[in-house]
Amino acid sequence: MRFRQLLPLISALFALYIIWGSTYFAISIGVQSWPPLLMAGVRFMSAGVLLMAWLLVSGHKLPALRPILNAALIGVLLLAVGNGFVTIAEHQHVPSGIAAVMVATVPLFTLCFSRFFGIATRKLEWLGIAIGLAGIILLNSGGNLSGNPWGAILILIGSVSWAFGSVYGSRIELPVGMMAGAIEMLAAGIVLLAASFLTGEKLTAMPSLSGFLAVGYLAIFGSVIAINAYMYLIRNVSPAIATSYAYVNPVVAVLLGTGFGGENLSSVEWLALAVIIFAVVLVTLGKYLLPARGVAVPCQAKK
Repeated sequence: MRFRQLLPLISALFALYIIWGSTYFAISIGVQSWPPLLMAGVRFMSAGVLLMAWLLVSGHKLPALRPILNAALIGVLLLAVGNGFVTIAEHQHVPSGIAAVMVATVPLFTLCFSRFFGIATRKLEWLGIAIGLAGIILLNSGGNLSGNPWGAILILIGSVSWAFGSVYGSRIELPVGMMAGAIEMLAAGIVLLAASFLTGEKLTAMPSLSGFLAVGYLAIFGSVIAINAYMYLIRNVSPAIATSYAYVNPVVAVLLGTGFGGENLSSVEWLALAVIIFAVVLVTLGKYLLPARGVAVPCQAKK
C-alpha cells in the first residue's frame, strides 16, 4: 500500500529529473536537421493539440475568455520565449549541457521578480543570487560560451522570461488543471510557427529520422508528460521538492551531452556548474535547511 502511494510521486520526480534533464540533449539532436523556431513550434503545437483533444474528448470544457488569454500570455513567456530562445541557442552550437546550466539560474531570477511583486524574501536567498551571478560570470569567462556571446544572451533572456512568467502566472487567473498547459502550449506553438515564417526559416531537406524522433520525444515526453508531472507535484508536495528539478536537470544534461553528444566542458565550466547548482540549492532549499530563528516576544503579566 505504501509503495502504491509513493509510485505517483516517484514517477513524477523521474519525469522532471530525467525527462526534463534529457530535453536539452534531444533539442541538440533535433536542431541538426530542423530550423530552431520551426522545430520548437512543431513541438508545442503538436503537444498542445494532443492534450487539448484528449481533454475535450474526456469531457472538459473550455474556460472563460480571460483565463484563456492569461494562459496564452504565460505560454508565450515560458515556452515561446523561454524554451524557444534555448532552442535557437543550441542551434547556434551552444552545448546542451551548458544551456541547461544557464537555465538553472531561473530560480534566481524568480526570486528577483518575487521581490518586485512584493513577495517576502530573505537575506540568505539574496546571498544565493550573488553566488549564482558569480557562477554565470564564471561560465561566460572561458570555454564554450566565451566565443558565443549571443547564445549566452539568448539563454539569459529566455531564463528571465521563464522566471517572470512563473511569478506573474501565480498572481493571475488561469484555467484549472491540464487545460492551462494545453492552452499555453497551443499559444507558444502559434507564436513560434509565426516567428519561423516571418524570419524566413525553411526546411532545405527532409529532417532525419533522429530529428523526427527528437521532436516526438520533446512533444510527448518533454511537454505533455513532464508538464503534467510538474502540476501533480505542485498539488501534492512542498514547493522545495517540486522545484528541485532546477538543480538536477543540469547534471543530467551535462552527463548526457558529455557521454553521448561528444560535448566537452572545461575545468572552469565544471566549477561554474557547481557554483550555480549550489546557488540554486541555497535559494530553493535555504528556508528548509537554515530556517529563520523566531523572535522571542516577552510575556506580559496579567493585570
